[in-house]
Amino acid sequence: MPLDPQIAAVLDAAQKANLPELWQLTPHDARAEYVRRTNRLKADVDIYRFEDRDIDGPGGRIPVRIYTPRALAVTEKLPVLVWYHGGGYVIGDLDTHDWVCRALANEADCIVVAVDYRLAPEHKFPAAVEDCYAALKWVAAKATEFNADAARIAVGGDSAGGNLATVASILARDDGFPGICFQLLVYPVTAPEPETKSHHAFAEGYLLTRKTITWFFTHYLRSSNDTKDFRYAPLEADDLSSLPPALIIIAGFDPLRDEGVEYAEALIHAGNRVRLSNYEGMVHGFYLMGGLVDASRRAVSESATMLREAFSNAATV
Repeated sequence: MPLDPQIAAVLDAAQKANLPELWQLTPHDARAEYVRRTNRLKADVDIYRFEDRDIDGPGGRIPVRIYTPRALAVTEKLPVLVWYHGGGYVIGDLDTHDWVCRALANEADCIVVAVDYRLAPEHKFPAAVEDCYAALKWVAAKATEFNADAARIAVGGDSAGGNLATVASILARDDGFPGICFQLLVYPVTAPEPETKSHHAFAEGYLLTRKTITWFFTHYLRSSNDTKDFRYAPLEADDLSSLPPALIIIAGFDPLRDEGVEYAEALIHAGNRVRLSNYEGMVHGFYLMGGLVDASRRAVSESATMLREAFSNAATV
């Protein structure tokens, strides 16, 4: 399938703008550039209420943003999605993924708690994992404070955030952590090395380049030994059984496409329920492009539909 015309227009505009690649920038400048790029592509979505908080984490305070889709009765509780943003563990924050969190809260009729975990290179692996899992446990412990149902928790994220959601699910299973009912994994990082066919086929010209991926990993990892740790590469996990149902969204022209497929197959082989959804004409990052790309909004709506189903199923158990 060819590139979607709307994505082709985005790529053409990026090429004409002669934007620097992120690997050519310092982490500080790359973060600012990522904010500018996501702002140009985002959709405008209203939300009933959002609140920024700081919670205790293993390395200090963790900022979180809590989205509430509608007015609630005093005793009413909504299910909750814990969202981890993408950005290669180096860039991204609560604002870069704000519209997606608003849309998911509205369409899935759930609370969304977005987590602003520590970034590399200031904080190397496994700092992001530790913050994300700490935030998940905080949500379960404090759910009643923001009208959330601790018995119906989903985890989700895009790219690096998808990786962190997979890892949080595995850690929760191993700890006997109750209430995790769904994984929303948008083109997740799952492989120990960027050596799949799609990594090489789409190494240049599709927004996320091979050099940028290597730049991310170089900043994040302490050494090559970290690639053997399932908390970095979930495909390295010894046991992927008994994990929550998952929706895995991939993009046809994404370097990460094949490892998303491999992770879906590994989950299914281990006995888990998985839906793999391939947006064939898309590139990495399309999920955030709701202001310009129709498939972005369709993917968010598909995510919300699956979340609603998972929350409904959890409520009947």
